[in-house]
Amino acid sequence: MTPLVVAAIYKFVKLSDCAELRAPLQAKCDELNIMGTLLLAQEGINGTVAGTRSNIDQLLAYLRSDPRLADLPHKESTATLPPFYRMKVKLKKEIVTMGVAGINPTELVGQYVKPEDWNALISDPDVLLVDTRNDYEVEVGTFKGAIDPRITTFREFPEYVKKYFDPAKQPRVAMFCTGGIRCEKASAYMLKEGFAEVYHLQGGILKYLENVPEEQSLWEGECFVFDQRVAVGQGLQAGHFELCYGCARPITAEEKASPKFEQGISCPRCYDSITPEKRAGALERNKQIELSAARGKNHIGKQSKNKFNSR
Repeated sequence: MTPLVVAAIYKFVKLSDCAELRAPLQAKCDELNIMGTLLLAQEGINGTVAGTRSNIDQLLAYLRSDPRLADLPHKESTATLPPFYRMKVKLKKEIVTMGVAGINPTELVGQYVKPEDWNALISDPDVLLVDTRNDYEVEVGTFKGAIDPRITTFREFPEYVKKYFDPAKQPRVAMFCTGGIRCEKASAYMLKEGFAEVYHLQGGILKYLENVPEEQSLWEGECFVFDQRVAVGQGLQAGHFELCYGCARPITAEEKASPKFEQGISCPRCYDSITPEKRAGALERNKQIELSAARGKNHIGKQSKNKFNSR
């Protein structure tokens, strides 16, 4: 089976006509049998899609035919099974939600650091290393020595910075996230808050895992991704996590061995909070998946719920 190409894209750019762009972009993705999610907002575009090599190339060419997206960057990996089962082009207020007005990475942004230069920067004891991702992502893997803000959504990041960081005491900050988009906003925010030197990993963790040899890597664990691969490791190879259908969080083999793990229903994290109604619905979903498999078809419910959209 020919591997599918998974392309992650984002760009902060003024798209005042984003509402008019949505329908033609959805139609193009449908025409090319592309699956995934793309977010459009007046501040830019963000998303991850999957398809054949030819069709992904055609979609990227279509997007870059807009002069505003002519230099649209993207990161690639591969998947042997479809990582998405639907294609949605959505309109949003922000392509990554921080909820703070006036933060515009096209006007003010931190210093980009290439993956090959990242180790030297974060090995400096005077640099505060911060993981800007959510708690469930950090649990899967992070950089050695990084601070985990223990946030559940990116909206909580500004409040964490105000509460725990001081630009007078911690003027040099290095941040990272999955693909780079959250760090662009986070760096713009921290510069506005008065931090003197703000750095962020260009291309995010994904580009680091792709470019930096394993023997030189300071990354520990795997990297959570927003599709059905759940996580990837060195060289962007598929990782070892699954998603719990009950709470949509990554689970390990050890957690699956727990008596509180029920395939397609719950894991140790959510077992005690699953209502009888939700359990009954999950059991019916499992039944439909089994019936679809017996007919040789993919049931849309086979895709574990993933309620997390930020990259």
